[in-house]
Amino acid sequence: MTAFLIVRAEVDPAVREAFDAWYRDEHLPDAVEALNASGAWRGWSAVEDHVHFAFYEFTSLAEVERAMASDAIRALIGEFDRHWEGNVPRTREDVAEVQSI
Repeated sequence: MTAFLIVRAEVDPAVREAFDAWYRDEHLPDAVEALNASGAWRGWSAVEDHVHFAFYEFTSLAEVERAMASDAIRALIGEFDRHWEGNVPRTREDVAEVQSI
């Protein structure tokens, strides 16, 4: 079944516009390619307007785990931190689909 890497970021409102443009134009496309994800999408929370979610889709949880252990993820994290460290704390979750209707 499908699995996902979900990244939740709390974006300082002062940098939201710049963050949104950077994520859209650089980070999401770079991450999909570097992690060999089968797809990705992102959005802003309707409940907490400073919270951004990115969803990276993989064919299995093993693929997510490989991506999370890769040099590619370390490079992406380094690039993210170079741009946003101190303004955008984030968490990551690996989630395996268990049911789909």
